[in-house]
Amino acid sequence: MRVPTIIQAFTSRESGATFIETLVGLAVLGAIAVCFLSGLVTTSKAAFISDEQATAESLARSQVEWVQNASYSYNATAYSPAPIHSSKDYIDYSVNITSAPLNNPDDGIQKITVTVTHSGERVITLESYKVDR
Repeated sequence: MRVPTIIQAFTSRESGATFIETLVGLAVLGAIAVCFLSGLVTTSKAAFISDEQATAESLARSQVEWVQNASYSYNATAYSPAPIHSSKDYIDYSVNITSAPLNNPDDGIQKITVTVTHSGERVITLESYKVDR
């Protein structure tokens, strides 16, 4: 009967990964995957919000220009909005335009407020002035 040497015993015990080592490795890999997917979801949501804000701001600015170029209406409380483009970028967007004279009686200067909503939720409110020229 041959007695194994210390070197032979040590190398024969490390011939493969144990079950515990495999589980630890999978847990670390799972944690990394969760962090990566969480970051991906956050980035996607941020891109959607940024796109929504940019679209709403563009729409609000064009509506302000529309009202400023329309004929002045004394003591008006609202102006009708310009038609919203029918492309897929503007689906579910709506505009409300209110006005109020700065002085009473109306001396030819009104404060215009343009509110843009997307799917019923307010995205942006833009204020400007309209002058009777």
